[in-house]
Amino acid sequence: MLKIGLLGCGRIGQVHARSVSQLDGVAVTAVADAFEAPAADLASKANAKVLLSEDLIQSADVDAVVIGTPTDTHYDLIHAACDAGKAIFCEKPVDMSADRIRECMTAVEASGVAFMTAFNRRFDPNFAQVQARISAGEIGGVELVTIQSRDPSPPPVSYIKTSGGLFRDMMIHDLDMARFLLDEEPTNVFAVGSSLVDPEIGAAGDVDTAAVTLTSASGKICQISNSRRATYGYDQRIEVHGAKGMLRAENMLETTVEVATESGFRRAPAQHFFLERYEAAYRAEMAHFVQAVSEGTTPSPNITDGLRAQVLADAAAQSLESGAPVAV
Repeated sequence: MLKIGLLGCGRIGQVHARSVSQLDGVAVTAVADAFEAPAADLASKANAKVLLSEDLIQSADVDAVVIGTPTDTHYDLIHAACDAGKAIFCEKPVDMSADRIRECMTAVEASGVAFMTAFNRRFDPNFAQVQARISAGEIGGVELVTIQSRDPSPPPVSYIKTSGGLFRDMMIHDLDMARFLLDEEPTNVFAVGSSLVDPEIGAAGDVDTAAVTLTSASGKICQISNSRRATYGYDQRIEVHGAKGMLRAENMLETTVEVATESGFRRAPAQHFFLERYEAAYRAEMAHFVQAVSEGTTPSPNITDGLRAQVLADAAAQSLESGAPVAV
């Protein structure tokens, strides 16, 4: 039985606890949070102990830690887990600073612990199938990737102010997906962005509407568009065009029912929130981590993937500021 210590009992911590509860051969044995109430609530649901973070990491009743705490705490928790020899599952971004992620990489490599960066969208059944069929050569060599990611509504401005900005907070998932589908590292990043949804987001120094073009050394192109507003639900689509054809993954709708009348065809809205849209992905990524740690194999995406996505996000922010492409 793999014993999990859960650091962070907020929304994402609850998601990971639920995923663990649906898997065999693994259990949450301890939880920690800066606030007593969510820790006690989640501990009760998981039949786990409530511990301080440092005690959880050192506990003999914990084999691996899941880090779902605020990003600015990740660095210290990763180093502590490495010192304790615990396998690590870490939410994105690993850190807001690429240099600090490199320091975490050094600690992970020196300790030899398993490390997984939680880019859950790689494990979405639809997106994973697109990548598998690309790898099988179904559409030939990839030439153009299009990724559309739009939230139903923006988060509070208080969150925006500490998020690191749209590229590091929201688009970082899409930047990782670009690498996943291109199968070649982007070498050039060009970004544009505006504040069109909420002027307060612009006043906080961020954008809520953005587009990024990535180009690889061989000339493959990926176009990413993000918006903090989509009136029709949580918009998550990808399209990959290749030499022999095209693969596309459409939105998940609230229902598959379609009605046709004299006024036309009408379908349900897209699923409204990321928790329901990516429920299967969260469960699959945790299953992958548990299997890798249990069998002694290397989980993927790893900390290097976390670094590379952060470098692309930094380049996008730099490009937006300078108005010029940035070489990576």
